[in-house]
Amino acid sequence: MRSTTIILTLVFLAVSLSTSALANPDHVLTVDPSSLGPEVSSLLYGIFFEDINHAVDGGLYAEMIRNRSFEHQDPVEGWFAVFESDCKATFSIETDRPLNKNNTKYLSFEIQSDDKLISLSNDGYDGIPLKKGERYLFSVFVRSDEEYNGEIKVMLANAKGEPEAEKNLGTAFSSEWEKYSVELQPNEGLDDGRLIITMKGSGKISFDMVSLFPEENWNGMRIDLLEMLEELKPAFVRFPGGCLVEGDSLENAYRWKDTIGPIEERKTNYNLWGYHQSYGIGFYEYLLLSEHLGAEPIPIFNAGMSCQVRGAEYCPMDEMDEWVRNVLDFIEFANGPSDSLWGSKRSELGHPEPFNIKYIGIGNENWGTEYHDRFPLFRQAVKEKYPEITIIFSGPPSYEGASFNRAWRWARSNGIEILDEHMYAVPEWMLRNTDRYDKYDRSGPKVMLGEYAAHAAGTRNTLQAAIAEAALMTGLERNSDIVIMAAYAPLFNREGWSQWTPDLIWFDNTRVYGTPSYHVQKLFNDNTGNVIISSSLTDEDIEIIGYWFKSLYHVCSYDFESKELIIKIVNPWPEEKKLRIEIGEEVQVTGKAEMISITSDNIFDENTFQNPDKVRPKTVGMSNLSNEFTLTFSGNSVTVLRLETTGL
Repeated sequence: MRSTTIILTLVFLAVSLSTSALANPDHVLTVDPSSLGPEVSSLLYGIFFEDINHAVDGGLYAEMIRNRSFEHQDPVEGWFAVFESDCKATFSIETDRPLNKNNTKYLSFEIQSDDKLISLSNDGYDGIPLKKGERYLFSVFVRSDEEYNGEIKVMLANAKGEPEAEKNLGTAFSSEWEKYSVELQPNEGLDDGRLIITMKGSGKISFDMVSLFPEENWNGMRIDLLEMLEELKPAFVRFPGGCLVEGDSLENAYRWKDTIGPIEERKTNYNLWGYHQSYGIGFYEYLLLSEHLGAEPIPIFNAGMSCQVRGAEYCPMDEMDEWVRNVLDFIEFANGPSDSLWGSKRSELGHPEPFNIKYIGIGNENWGTEYHDRFPLFRQAVKEKYPEITIIFSGPPSYEGASFNRAWRWARSNGIEILDEHMYAVPEWMLRNTDRYDKYDRSGPKVMLGEYAAHAAGTRNTLQAAIAEAALMTGLERNSDIVIMAAYAPLFNREGWSQWTPDLIWFDNTRVYGTPSYHVQKLFNDNTGNVIISSSLTDEDIEIIGYWFKSLYHVCSYDFESKELIIKIVNPWPEEKKLRIEIGEEVQVTGKAEMISITSDNIFDENTFQNPDKVRPKTVGMSNLSNEFTLTFSGNSVTVLRLETTGL
């Protein structure tokens, strides 16, 4: 029997249980272990990672300085310079003799006063959070002219500018760029700290790549956000977007080669979500993250066209080689031997063994002739050199309608392997369409539901949205021979810096919580089983104001390793439902079971920083069960039963 942590943070749904039939159940669920359905895809539930809502910069990427390289459209965004009274000095952004070809801007001070103090500060994203006694690694590239005769200090300070940790960088600096690093350890913990660099002395002094990292990080990633991903145990990671891959022009489309190598040599890129990416987490780090999570990496590449939703720019067909070559070079980077051109670059970064990627995606939310003409260029080039790679074809942003139907016709007639569908819909639509994939052609392309979420009123992360998603997921699981991958989207949202709601995980400088949707995703992924077991429900369909819904949503599967029958039940209605469960004799229930449930008093409840556990699963153990028993499920609930069995 698999051990599951018992969480005592939520009042458990009302359950009445007996080993013999209770009078007048609302429904009878018949489970037929003699009739096995499709195998459950080993990649079914994954995550979609896009730098939206400051998911990376200001989020998972642990860098605490905003605009560390002065490369933003506003080069001094996030920076503040304060001059002591009567100080004769100016500052400017310069581009002559830059740090490197990818980092062309830097900040310079021309100082005429020998004994006046100048302070340069950065408070990151809503202040820099500092823990008492923890170590923080500061680094900066500095260059001076021969006449500079001053000293430079660096400190971590509170909002009033009072130092909590301070170090000297030195008094003599080279006329060539040199990197300086110190370790800072604050005396007190702060939520709203700031970094301050002070200068005193005359001459010209220049700065670039000003960086502050907590010593506690994993490959540059914030530990508490990483732990949230670890708990999800995703089967795949789709990255780095999304619309981000396309750009709102080809100029700021995502180019993976800009994201690898030394941090100071990575380009800063303005993304279509309205802020800048440092590329501190690039393709190499995404591959490391996938490996760390035990997840299949699913990289997505630009198809030579910017975001069609925003009015696309198309690369001319006779100039597509750059985009195709980018994909081929990446596959060599990820999978090639260490003595290959791009495989050697991977090895130099510290990963001599190949990552052995198996999938790539070409395009995101693309459609029509322009995409259909470009996709074959990628497929032909990849299949000629890497026939083992599976290529994912992009569907349009719509999940029904003319463009969607055209995409599927093209995919079927052109032998597409996997089609990427996206689905953002109101909860009612999801509840009405849980049998969507029952009707798909079994001989056609497989489906990756690369992005989906229920958008309830106000696009809030409510229990209502999570329940609708759970209902839809019963249909995904039941049709796992067609839907082989699915990911909620977006993944992260930084409070106060967002462009899109709802989202799976919310965070600020020091706190993080999972939404009800997060707990549903984790619940389903923890309880998939290996094969679908046939089941049927009496009085399943109900009509409400002219629309057909189901009274309960369910799916049954079997886990051969733990020898457990897994039954998922979703009750999206406010009324409790009494369910008689009858299991065929091909298996015998031993009596032991585990019941995990997500529910709350109000379907519009959601988690917050103040109450992060308001909607959260609770697990209880059960005993004395047989092949027939009755449970009462409260309204607004998602429940998983794991029944220990023998015989299958």
